[in-house]
Order: sequence, then C-alpha cells, then structure tokens
Amino acid sequence: MKHGKSEEKSEYALFLGCYIPTRVPSMEKSYRMVLDALGIRLVDMNGASCCPDPMVVKGIDYKSWLVLAARNLCLAEEMGLDILTFCNGCFETLKSANTMLKENRELREDVNGVLGKVGREFKGKIEVRHAVEVLNERKEELKGLVEKPLTDIAVAVHYGCHLLRPSTILNVDNPLNPTILDRIVEEVVGAKSVNYRRKMWCCGAGARMGDPELSLRVLREKLVGISKSGADCIALVCPFCHVQFDTGQILIRREFKEDYRIPVLSLPQLVGLAMNLEPKQLAFDLHKVSVAPLLEKIGGVA
Repeated sequence: MKHGKSEEKSEYALFLGCYIPTRVPSMEKSYRMVLDALGIRLVDMNGASCCPDPMVVKGIDYKSWLVLAARNLCLAEEMGLDILTFCNGCFETLKSANTMLKENRELREDVNGVLGKVGREFKGKIEVRHAVEVLNERKEELKGLVEKPLTDIAVAVHYGCHLLRPSTILNVDNPLNPTILDRIVEEVVGAKSVNYRRKMWCCGAGARMGDPELSLRVLREKLVGISKSGADCIALVCPFCHVQFDTGQILIRREFKEDYRIPVLSLPQLVGLAMNLEPKQLAFDLHKVSVAPLLEKIGGVA
C-alpha cells in the first residue's frame, strides 16, 4: 500500500501523549497557537493513554504495544477525525500500528479480539499525521502569517529518530537526506538552516536510562558540531530530544566543563517568533537554557 499525501483538513483529534504535557508544555502551547492561526481546530482526545512508546513497551511486549495503540486509534475513529500528534514517538507508534492493522487482516482480527473485551473494534477509518507535515503542506499560508522574518538567524535543525523511520510507513521525507524542517526554517521563517557535523545522528536520549554516560557523549558530539556551525539556536520537533538538548547542556557543563548555552526551540516556537508572537506567549521561561541571546539578536523581549 502506498501512503501518499493526505488532503488538507481543518480539524483533527489531538493526541498529546505523555511527554509533552509533563516535560515540554511549551511545545504544546506554541503548536496550538500556530495551528490556530492557520484555522486548524484541535479536538482533545478524552481517555487516551500512552501511545505507547515505540521503544520500551514495544520491546517488552509487542502485542500489548499494538493493542494499546489500537485502542487509541479507536478513540479517534469514534470521533470521526484523523489524529494529529506533536510527538515523534507517538507519531511512529500510532501510524505504524494503524498501517499494520489496516494491511494485515489476521493481525487485525487478533487485536480486535482483545479490544472486544472493552467494547471497541479497530476499523481502519482514520489516518495519523505529524504536525510538521501539516505545517509543511500549509507553507504558503504560514508565510502569509509571518510579520518578522528572522533573516539574521542561523538555525541548526535536528530531526530525531522517530519522525523519519520506518520510512516505508511514515513516509515523511527521505530518511537519509531529509529537508522538510530545513525548508520550513528557510522558506517560512526566513532564517538560514546550517549544515553541521553529526546532523543526522540521534541526540542520545534513547540511551539515557541504560547508559547515561553514553547518552551525554552522543549529545556532546552533536553540540560540538552545532557550535562550530555558528548556529544561533537549535530547532526540533521531538519532546524527548528537546529535553535531551535543553537539560543535557546543563549536565554536560557539569560533566565535561564545557559551556555551550545554545537555545533550544521547538519548530512552532521558531515559527511563532517569525509571526511576531510575544516571547512570553511561547513559554520560553520554561526552558533550561536561556533564549535571551536569540531574542536580543532578533529584537525581541527577553
């Protein structure tokens, strides 16, 4: 089955997941503001659980992972709306489960046998989208909302692992040479997207629980490359990566005695600045690494 571009829609079932509300609420707030400006209505999914995450739960009990994901998909089906998520991990889980269950009748019947015990049935009636896909499809409209192009800013984008792979299912961009974030940064925000060493590396967040030292070493490699590129900030779309880059810089300062202080922004925060939204509205006060140097450079209020 080919997974082509979806038609533009103006209403979605919002799947927030666990990590954004608890650790990166600034990502939720900025996405809501930018999408609202585009006329996109987000309907909260009452009763949704963890997606569940595409690494730990999936690795421990594959069937439980699939059934829980299917239950979340059923909630959106009952709402009659496609799912929109801001989280890379939630996106990979929900879109992968949705695709597998649609294409594999035997697997679908097995999962529905479990779901039937709680009065639900997966029917395969909805699609799963990542918010960055919607922003990319609405680039021309988004450009029309930009009041303050960030022409003097250099941005290091970080894609994360779960936005692009498995590419045959997620179908967001070329997994080896993606450009979707770079294009939004340059064509919408007006900034320069810089290349840097280790750009396509993982940020190291996934190793944090098993090997914290390795996690920091991987992050340090990323930060060295970003620092040498002359980037004014990092822009990303994954809440797990956001915490790794933001809190991780403090941990690296303690461990390696290296002080990077590179502001970490979610992509909608960067777009929001170009739309001339107030920094306070974008919740930069919740960040560990100060965004003040970036705001001063663009003439914002720290």
